[in-house]
Amino acid sequence: MVLAAALAIPLRVNLPISVAVVWITNPLTMPPIFYCSYLIGTLALGQPEQHFAFEPSWQWFMESLTTIGPAFLVGSFISACVASIIGYFGVDLLWRRAVRKAWLNRHKK
Repeated sequence: MVLAAALAIPLRVNLPISVAVVWITNPLTMPPIFYCSYLIGTLALGQPEQHFAFEPSWQWFMESLTTIGPAFLVGSFISACVASIIGYFGVDLLWRRAVRKAWLNRHKK
């Protein structure tokens, strides 16, 4: 949150939204998001899904870089691109709607 807020100010982006979006990925939502990214990566690379069981060890992590890592990274990249496009146009739409509503309210008075 601190990094998102610190970067939002010099980049002149919406500070509350940038801090709130950080909360989308949390310990409860990360496993399904990561698994979906892996599945998207396997589809994009044309690879079959591999069975894996998470182990919190350095050895498992290093082995996963070569087995499921490429599919996960490609899927994460695709997911990030799609989410950023949807987010950009979604926020733009909401912003235009809010400005239009404020404009109409101002003219009613």
